[in-house]
Amino acid sequence: MEIVEKIINGDRRAAAKLITLAENDFGEAEDILKELYSYTGNALVIGITGPPGAGKSTITDKLTKSLRKQGKSVGIIAIDPTSPFTGGALLGDRIRMQDLSTDPGVFIRSMGTRGHLGGLSQVTQAAVKILDALGKEVIFIETVGVGQAEVDIVKVADTVVLITMPGMGDDIQIIKAGIMEIGDIFVVNKADKEGCERLITEIEMMLDLNQNGQWRPPVLKTIATSDFGIQKLECEVKHHLEYLKESGELEQRRRESAKKEIFDLIQEKWKEILTNSISNGFLDEIATKVVNREEDPYTAVKKLSDMLICSYTQGGNK
Repeated sequence: MEIVEKIINGDRRAAAKLITLAENDFGEAEDILKELYSYTGNALVIGITGPPGAGKSTITDKLTKSLRKQGKSVGIIAIDPTSPFTGGALLGDRIRMQDLSTDPGVFIRSMGTRGHLGGLSQVTQAAVKILDALGKEVIFIETVGVGQAEVDIVKVADTVVLITMPGMGDDIQIIKAGIMEIGDIFVVNKADKEGCERLITEIEMMLDLNQNGQWRPPVLKTIATSDFGIQKLECEVKHHLEYLKESGELEQRRRESAKKEIFDLIQEKWKEILTNSISNGFLDEIATKVVNREEDPYTAVKKLSDMLICSYTQGGNK
């Protein structure tokens, strides 16, 4: 396929076009993604997550500039809240990273969450593969700071950097079940603000309680706007990657990521089959019966499921 050739030869426009196609019509993009797959698996994927206003975009920007000085090619997927009016991404991160957008060695893409509470848009995994095939050595996924649903990111990224800052009202908000488990590296940004040391102590205490596994996440201080702590953060990311490779955990994480992707794709495929197989009129009829208490929703689901399985096994949707 011509578009595959273009992408593996570094054509940014072809990559952007395929990401757009995956966002708008995933089924149509699938055939191209199948061909592209054998050219992927080389990039390091770093997740940047944390509450809104913690400085995720600034830290991503500084790390990218440092990597570019080392001659590395970088991709950034900024997951933006979806605009309720247009359905597109609000492009906030593009605006914040304006000076990087003119660098030919950096590819930035803002993507809408499209109502997914997990903070990751449906096609993020596809976008990671496209940028990987494009030759990006490091790919950042910067997520919407929506709280505990950020757990989703860990399934995609090799290394997860969890960023917070002091004085957010409830400093302990990041230290909740589910959130602590996803961080490989903890960063307290805006470390010149009051309450920084207290927040670090609280995170350290929680990490001591949650200790399970060989990797003990470091807790770092940064002031991203003045580059303070950025070099140390970069060193810790490299250190974590070395640990993942030596311990065999990198392969394990990528296996878990593949399992999640397969499961997600199966769910989407069955949703599509469901939509195509059951007419709105029939669904309205069942919904009316449920509302009138002539039938309960559980029996209705069982009937619909049996119908789908029957039509599928008889060759209706092969």
